[in-house]
Amino acid sequence: MLQATNISLQFSDRKLFDEVNIKFTPGNCYGLIGANGAGKSTFLKILAGDIEPSTGHVSIGPDERLSVLRQNHFDYENDRVIDVVMMGHKELYKIMKEKDAIYSKEDFSDEDGIQAAELEGRFAELNGWEAEAEAAQLLQSLFIPDSLHYVNMSELAAGQKIKVLLAQTLFGKPDVLLLDEPTNGLDILSINWLEEFLINFENTVIVVSHDRHFLNKVCTHMADLDFGKIKLYVGNYDFWKESSELAQKLMQDQNAKSEEKIKELQTFIARFSANASKSKQATSRKKMLDKITLEDIQPSSRRYPFIKFVMDREIGNDLLQVDDLTVTIDGKKVLNNISFTLDKEDKVVFIGKNDIATTALLRVIMGDLVPDTGSVKWGITTSQSYLPKDSSQDFDNDLTILDWLRQFASKDEDDNTFLRGFLGRMLFSGDDVNKHVKVLSGGEKVRVLLSKIMLAKSNVLVLDDPTNHLDLESISSLNDALETFSGSLLFTSHDHEFIQTLANRVIVVSEKGMIDRAETTYDEFLENDDLVRQMNQLLN
Repeated sequence: MLQATNISLQFSDRKLFDEVNIKFTPGNCYGLIGANGAGKSTFLKILAGDIEPSTGHVSIGPDERLSVLRQNHFDYENDRVIDVVMMGHKELYKIMKEKDAIYSKEDFSDEDGIQAAELEGRFAELNGWEAEAEAAQLLQSLFIPDSLHYVNMSELAAGQKIKVLLAQTLFGKPDVLLLDEPTNGLDILSINWLEEFLINFENTVIVVSHDRHFLNKVCTHMADLDFGKIKLYVGNYDFWKESSELAQKLMQDQNAKSEEKIKELQTFIARFSANASKSKQATSRKKMLDKITLEDIQPSSRRYPFIKFVMDREIGNDLLQVDDLTVTIDGKKVLNNISFTLDKEDKVVFIGKNDIATTALLRVIMGDLVPDTGSVKWGITTSQSYLPKDSSQDFDNDLTILDWLRQFASKDEDDNTFLRGFLGRMLFSGDDVNKHVKVLSGGEKVRVLLSKIMLAKSNVLVLDDPTNHLDLESISSLNDALETFSGSLLFTSHDHEFIQTLANRVIVVSEKGMIDRAETTYDEFLENDDLVRQMNQLLN
C-alpha cells in the first residue's frame, strides 16, 4: 500500500498541490490524469522520493518495494542487458555482486564462508535462483532475442534500450509500480504484452499515459489531478470522461428532479457495467460502480480545443501511387521495395518497427526526403497538408503565434479579430497569441500546426504521430475531428484508439518489405493470427 498524506508543493509563483491525501491499494491500477502542466509527472516523482514536498509525507507498507520506470537509457552502456534488468531489484542485485566477490577470493576465509552463507539465505528468500530466468523471460516477452541478453547495452538500438528499462522496472514482482508514459517508444506487440501483464499484476500500479486505450484496458481507477487536488474515481478513462460530462449536464439541468437525475446516473452506470470485460479488474470495478451516487461524480475543469477540418474541393479518382520505394538513412536501409496505390476513400495507418521507417515514408511521400529508388505520384485533384514529427524548422523564427498563423491565412481571414477568435478556440486566449513560437511547449506547437492545417482546407491530411505531445483532451478533440473529416487520411500513431477509430487500411513497412491490408480495422488486423505473425517477422 502506498499513501500520500497532506502533500503540498509550492513553487515561487504557484501552488501545484494543496494538501493532497490519497491511498493506493494492492490489486488496483490507478491512471493519474490531469491537464498538461497540472503536475502528473511531478506527483509521481514525489511518490518515488525524487522530490521533497513542501508539506506532508509519503509512506509505503513495511518491507514493500517500489519500482519506478526511468528514462536513463544511456546509464548502462557498459553493462550486460540481463544484468540491467536484474538491477531493478536493488537488494537482490547487490547480494549477487557481493556473493560473486566473496567466491572469487583466492584466500577464502571462515569469515567469508559465514558471510556467504548469510547472503545465500537472503538470496534464496528473494527468489534469487529464478532471477536470471525471470529477467530473460521479460526480455523475450518484449521481443529482445536471446542473442542480445548477454551483450552490453551499447550494442542495442534506442527502442530496445527502452524495453530493457521497462523490463528492469517490472522485474522481481515489485509491490508498487510507478509508470510514467510506459508505452512511449514501444511497438504494438510490446504494448499489447504490457497491457496483459498489468491486467494480471496483483500489486499496486500508478500510471501516467496519454494512450486512452491503454488507460481503458488496464485501469481500475482514475486519479484526477484538478484544482491542486487529486480525486479518485472508480472505473477507466472513458468512464471518468463521460461521468464528468454527465455531471456537467446534470448540474446545468436545473429543472430535472432528483429522481430523474438518479435514474439517468443508474442507466449510465449500467451501460458501462454491461461493457466490462471478464478481467479481474473489470469484475471488481463493476461492484464498485454499483455503489456510485450522484455526489460521487463531479464536473471537470478540462478545456477541449475546437478542431474541424473542411475541404475546398473533392478528390477525383486518383489519390496516390507509390512504386518501389527504397530508403537508406545513415547507411542503414529502413524501407525496401514499398509499393501501394491509395484510393480517395482510404484512411491509412502506417506501422513500422520504429518511427524512423514510418517517418521516412511520410517524408518521401511529401517530397521532404529523396528515396534511393522509386517514385511518388499524387492525383491532380489532391491538396495535401502535412504535420511532421519534427516541427523545429517550422518554428525557427521570432514570430508570435498570431503573426506566424497570419502567414497561412487567406485575404478574408487576415485580420486580428478572425485570427484571435480562431486561436481562442484552439485554447490560445488573450495575451497567449503574443507568445513567440520559439518558446512554445510541444503540445502548443502541435495545436498551432493543427490551426495552420485547418486554414489550408486540404483534402488530404498527412499526419506523423499527431497525438505526440498532446494532452488527453486535445487528443480526444483531434480524434473526433478526423472521424468526421470527409477527405483522405495518411497517418502514423502509437495510440490504439486513435488508429482503431480512424483507419480503414493498415500498411506495415520495414526494410524487409510490407504488409498491405485494406478494408480492415486495426482490431480486426490484430485479431488475425496470420497477419500478426507476418507483422512480427517484419518488425523483429
